[in-house]
Amino acid sequence: MRAEADVIVVGAGLAGLVATYELTRAGRHVLIVDQEGEANLGGQAYWAEGSLFLVNSPEQRRLGIKDSHELALADWLASAGHDRADEDRWARQWAEAYVDFAAGDKRDYLHRLGLGLLPLVGWIERGVGTATGHGNSVPRLHYTWGSGPEVVRTFRKPVLAAAHRGLVTFKYRHRVDEIIVESGTAVGVRGKLLEPSQVPRGVPSSRKEVGVFELRAQAVLITSGGMGANHELVRAHWPTDRIGPAPHSMLTGVPAHVDGRMLHITERAGGSVVNLDRMWFYNEGMKNWNPIWPGHGVRLLPGPSPLWLDATGRRLPPPLFPSHASLPTLRHIRSTRHDHSWFVMTQTMVDREFALSGSDQNPDLTGKSCLLLLQRLKKSTMAPVRKFLEHGEDIVIRRTLRELVEGMNALTPDTPLDYARVAHEVAARDRQVSNDYSKDAQLMAVRNARAYLPEKALRIAAPHRLLDAEHGPLVAVRLRLLTRKTLGGVQTNLDAQVVRPDGATLDGLYAAGEAAGFGGGGVHGYNALEGTFLGGCVFSGRAAGRALTRDLG
Repeated sequence: MRAEADVIVVGAGLAGLVATYELTRAGRHVLIVDQEGEANLGGQAYWAEGSLFLVNSPEQRRLGIKDSHELALADWLASAGHDRADEDRWARQWAEAYVDFAAGDKRDYLHRLGLGLLPLVGWIERGVGTATGHGNSVPRLHYTWGSGPEVVRTFRKPVLAAAHRGLVTFKYRHRVDEIIVESGTAVGVRGKLLEPSQVPRGVPSSRKEVGVFELRAQAVLITSGGMGANHELVRAHWPTDRIGPAPHSMLTGVPAHVDGRMLHITERAGGSVVNLDRMWFYNEGMKNWNPIWPGHGVRLLPGPSPLWLDATGRRLPPPLFPSHASLPTLRHIRSTRHDHSWFVMTQTMVDREFALSGSDQNPDLTGKSCLLLLQRLKKSTMAPVRKFLEHGEDIVIRRTLRELVEGMNALTPDTPLDYARVAHEVAARDRQVSNDYSKDAQLMAVRNARAYLPEKALRIAAPHRLLDAEHGPLVAVRLRLLTRKTLGGVQTNLDAQVVRPDGATLDGLYAAGEAAGFGGGGVHGYNALEGTFLGGCVFSGRAAGRALTRDLG
């Protein structure tokens, strides 16, 4: 059977679009195959807040941030903790290459395509409190003007223009079930045609099969994403030895089609799939009051001030503070054998620090609205936040602490909090606020973070007592695990070629994006530094597209 294109790209997400953009720049013909309909072009990236990890950028320098390639690489490698000889062989090399990209061509590459950045830089995943440990030493989170949809548009526009010129063909509702390998070379894909679907973006589509297909090309590129919506697969790879047992219930941070199918299909074709026990999920999930997909959860992007209590009412120990160290915090929460934890906040904290992740929850960034952007001075006035406070089933708002605890217990009657326990934690914390210095490590961290002017002005409330009525009412937020990113995946060399278990490459087969662990089968190792997922799709997709352009006959 003749080849229908130079390259078949399996997955119409960001990495696939970036690779296709690079291929069509060189005049290559691409078939983009996806099990979803046209409404989902761009994949998960559309739903992202759109932040990007950059190093020593003009935005950082204007804010007085002293960053460097050396500091960023030290942070990345300390956070990643690559410790597996075979599985991490290529992952560490990808990590070094990605930091080179973030400190080098990344900003200009995106800027030339029209992607704009806000002049602010955020500070997330601040770390565990040691200079040699996990975490960002300085703010590196750059906000895109237009959020995830704009990042998608940056590459969708030239890809659609290439399609108009006849260089790209979209094959929607084509579910790949097999990678065709002949004489040791990937030459195409087979699968089922799914019935047409017009459901909106993110809404689950029908899986009714109406036919079969077989497509051939000189090479196949896998850019199908991770497994965050497939809880069965998540539980199968859950690292119980490192984190403890998987929760009985989890919220889902990605649409249902993020099912991880292509990971094992690639493995059956002969590719090496590694590090699937490394996952980047969030502890601060809330159930979406207006869901789009099953179990739809939204992440509360916390500032550093809330009092974080486990399900028994005990304060989480240092350095497990909001916005500091996701994975160690997850490990601690799972050690309680409960599926939830609590933030206790004041209205003043909510006004400054209650932010929500996702393009749909940030209409100011997504809609490029300067007027709405001003509402970030008091986040509780922003419509998505206000609606969560009004309708979210995980939110309790009361005037007194006793009333607050009663409301919290009404949400979790099977694990009631002891009022005396909670009152003890609140009083102990409040006693430390009287002076500009204290022995409370969280308050130290808050004051350190406020030394960075943008955080002080826009993001972090001045330290105050939780029981100070002038800052009330009190707000409690029930937090649950939110699935999101797969840090492992298909192992690839630096040219995005899929590696076999014996270390040789599988001719004709490439992988990029989350399906490849954002490069090499796990560029992040055990921990992500935030703002690195979209950038990982861009970098690995670009590498795949350029390598394929060079390698194809």
